[in-house]
Order: sequence, then structure tokens, then C-alpha cells
Amino acid sequence: MPDGGIAMTEILIPGPDAQRALRDAFGRFATGVTVVTVATAAGPVGITANSFASVSLDPPLLLWAPARASRRFAAFHDAEDFAVHVLGADQSELCRRFAAAGDDWEGVGHRRSDRGVPLLPGALARFECATEARHPAGDHVVIIGRILRFSQRPGAPLLFAGGRYGGFAGG
Repeated sequence: MPDGGIAMTEILIPGPDAQRALRDAFGRFATGVTVVTVATAAGPVGITANSFASVSLDPPLLLWAPARASRRFAAFHDAEDFAVHVLGADQSELCRRFAAAGDDWEGVGHRRSDRGVPLLPGALARFECATEARHPAGDHVVIIGRILRFSQRPGAPLLFAGGRYGGFAGG
């Protein structure tokens, strides 16, 4: 076997008939879980996202990529400021809440940044950003944010892999 003795599934070509398989292949990569928040005229909006990465330390930049098909897409695409909250293993409720609905803030003890962005309590890390650039990327848009302020705390991260949320085993 050419892949180190491990049998691979058949080789597929991306396209309409292979979308589920491609999604499953992406799911083999464990990612952290974030909630991105923005302020809108209608109130605060949040969305659970795992399309997040650091880009640069100098200047301090990060990226995330909202889906164009999301009902919340316009709020995030058009925002000049946003915050990315890296969730801890103990924050699965926030993850589920903002995966389902972006405007359900009842009982979420948040505050506003000096730029008006809603900030969630207790995140492992939080990055307050100004939108630096937007780049079309297929069915998503890559948003580059310039980090204005950040904070962090100790703790284990909430992870997402294979369509499920969890954490580290062992350690």
C-alpha cells in the first residue's frame, strides 16, 4: 500500500457528487471552535465558526471565513469591527447557541467593547478586530482582521472534528 500501509478510500474529484465526501475529509482535521460577534443596527449578532486562523504577528492579523449562504452573512461581511472568541471545553452551550441562532442573547452576560462590539465572557482567548480586508473564496468570504486588543485565560479548548464537539483525550 502506497500510503504507509494504511488503506485509503477511493480517490475522488471534488464536484457535486462528492460534496459530502469532501466535507467528511475536511472533518478529519480537528479545529478549535470560535464565536464571532458583531454589532448591527438591529442588535448584537454572533455565529459559531471553526474557519479561523492566525495570519501574522507583525502586523497582528487573523482570518475567518463566513459562508455566503448563512442568514447572518451580511452582518459579518459588512461589519467594520468584530470579535473572535476562542471557546473553552466548558463553553459548549455558547457554541450550540450561536450555531443555531445569532440573535439569541438572552441570559448571555456580555458587554460592549469601546467600539460597540459585543464581547462574550469567559472565552479562552478573545481578539477584538477591525476589518482589514475581504476576499471572495468560493461559497465563503475570507475576512482578514487587524487585532486591536486581545485577552486570554488558561483552560482546555473546545474542539470540532468529524461533525462532533469534544476535547483532548489524555494530556
